[in-house]
Parts: sequence; structure tokens; C-alpha cells
Amino acid sequence: MDVVPVNIPCPVCKVEGHLGMMTHVDEIPYFGEHTQVTVLCDFCGWRQTDFIPAEGKKPGASTLVITKPEHISARVIRSSSCTVRLLELDLEVKPGSSSTGYVSNVEGVIDRFMDVIIMVTRQAYAEDAEMSDIKRLQEMHTTLLELKEDPIPNSITLELLDPNGHSQILHEDAQSRDLTQDELADLPVAPESPVFNSEEMGE
Repeated sequence: MDVVPVNIPCPVCKVEGHLGMMTHVDEIPYFGEHTQVTVLCDFCGWRQTDFIPAEGKKPGASTLVITKPEHISARVIRSSSCTVRLLELDLEVKPGSSSTGYVSNVEGVIDRFMDVIIMVTRQAYAEDAEMSDIKRLQEMHTTLLELKEDPIPNSITLELLDPNGHSQILHEDAQSRDLTQDELADLPVAPESPVFNSEEMGE
């Protein structure tokens, strides 16, 4: 993908002349045509990626109860505005200032949660946290690790909630629904990707 220069300062390091944008149009089975937009700074390394469907989408949630090994390979499209939850473990990742979109599978999403749990566990040991808290973290890590076993001993529900409607779990067992008004009011929305005019993009 060619990088198109963008004539505004980087939103993170504020340095001018180093910001660029890449776009790529692709077809994702069962999801349709989408545009992958990546904005990046070659000075500080900041980048933000998002996925924009060709057809307009409405706010929605996509849910999959992980009960069998084939669910682990289900495709996941997560936009920068999406909140990801593992319901039984009360784990949640909300979009923040550096939130970015990605295309992965359920296993990839689980691995991201496990990486965070490992990091928090190390920090808990370093800070001499309560052993009950450390044990709880270890139990969550074990539960997620067991999702890769066959058969899976305990089911876990993966839920994507996206006020922009750009996120989805692509599997016949996944369920989709509209977001409630309460959910819409409570859900954060990631910072919008910068909107550039033709002059800023050097055209």
C-alpha cells in the first residue's frame, strides 16, 4: 500500500511532515467490502488502524458462546470503536485514546486478554498484592488457556459492542443484536480517525 503524506502534525508527538495515510479495500467473507485505513507517523511510530464497511452499519453487538474448538478459529473484525467483553470472567477492553482496529480470530482475541492478565499478574507480584488477587488472575489465565483444549471444559461468552456497527464475529453460531439505549449511552467511542481534506493530503 502506498503511503499518502498528510500535511498536519502527528496527534501524538506533534511533529509536522511525518504523518501519512494508507488505505486498502478488501472483501471479507460474510462481512462485505470494507476499507482498511491506517494513519501512521514515521517519526514517533504512532499508528492507528480502523475498518470501515462500504455499506452503512447501525450500532450493534455480536456474541459468541465459545463451547467447541471450531469457535476458536472464528474470524473477528474489531474496529477502534468496539468494546470487547468476556462475560463470565467480567473482563472488558474499552476503546481508548490509542485504540486501533484489527482483523483476527477468537484465539487472537483470547491471546490479547491473556497477555494483559500476565502483565497485571507480574505487576501484582512486584507490588506485593494480596495473594487472593493474584490467585484470581491466575485462575482467569487458566480458564482462557483451557479454551484451546478439546473438549473445552468451561464455556466463555465473547461479546463485541460497537456503537458504530463496524465490528462482528463471523460464525454461524454467533448472534447479532441491536444495542440498547442504555448501552449506547454507556459505551465509549474511540477517537475518530483524523479527517483530512485534499489540501492536507497534498493533492
